[in-house]
Amino acid sequence: MKKRGLLALFLLAGMLAYSQTEAELKAEKAVKKDSIAAIQGRVNALQSQIDALPGWKTGAFGTIGVNLSSFNNWYSQGFPNNSAGNIGFTVNAFANLKEEKFFWRNSANVNLQWVKLDDKDDATDSDSFREATDVFNITSLYGRKLSEKFAISTLGEYRTTILNNFNDPGYLDIGVGGTWTPTDNLVVVIHPLNYNFVFSSEDTIFNSSLGAKIVADYTRQVGAINFKSNLSLFQSYESGDLSNWTWINSFSYTLWKMIGVGFDFGLRNNKQEALNYSINTLGNTTETFDTVDNDLQTYWTIGLSYAF
Repeated sequence: MKKRGLLALFLLAGMLAYSQTEAELKAEKAVKKDSIAAIQGRVNALQSQIDALPGWKTGAFGTIGVNLSSFNNWYSQGFPNNSAGNIGFTVNAFANLKEEKFFWRNSANVNLQWVKLDDKDDATDSDSFREATDVFNITSLYGRKLSEKFAISTLGEYRTTILNNFNDPGYLDIGVGGTWTPTDNLVVVIHPLNYNFVFSSEDTIFNSSLGAKIVADYTRQVGAINFKSNLSLFQSYESGDLSNWTWINSFSYTLWKMIGVGFDFGLRNNKQEALNYSINTLGNTTETFDTVDNDLQTYWTIGLSYAF
């Protein structure tokens, strides 16, 4: 009995010692976490001061997605012998100049993607990659400051595709108005005098017009997270059929050095493009602006991300 009692006592003492050690380790871990959070806060504060300094600021981040596969005699699927692939990447780059009396902000967004599905048993099936996503957008904004947050400004923005139908259509916005910069990360452009030049071989569908331009851009880095959201809207004074808007969002989380995971998605509404697709791709030759289904255009990409 004495031996059993001593054994039980030793076990109880060991459990109490383990529990005490675990509690102490958890308490020490909590203190270190608080210290890390405090250090990160000071780093973020210093970065804000750096961002506020005059001069050029440049950077870029984006997403890379690659998926390749090959099957031979895989009889459980419809195409037992095939090769498939998906390759895509996005780029969000900026070069911004900030001075006491003026600023000049430049940005570019590119999203390109290729896909293929080759049925090896079909001699007529293509084994080549074909274009799937094709987005190209560059913007340049110059502002002369009236105060720290308001400026008179001029904007140039060009949008098109570059893999297929380059500049057909292409859109060039040039306008003047005002820019509001409530923070270093948020820029809101309101230009009531803007001309939307549309370049296309389809003159009966695509038309240039005068209107208002609104752009809202939010770009920020918080620790390992990069994100950018850009809304570009043109409201035609001539007709709502000639208006359009595009909203592009990009997120990335850095896991190691410059590499991480990223996600991009975009939305667009453009009635001229919808009518052109219905007539020239689907063959609905009697379609008009009044009858066309102007469905919301969307895309998304997920994959490895990079930042520098």
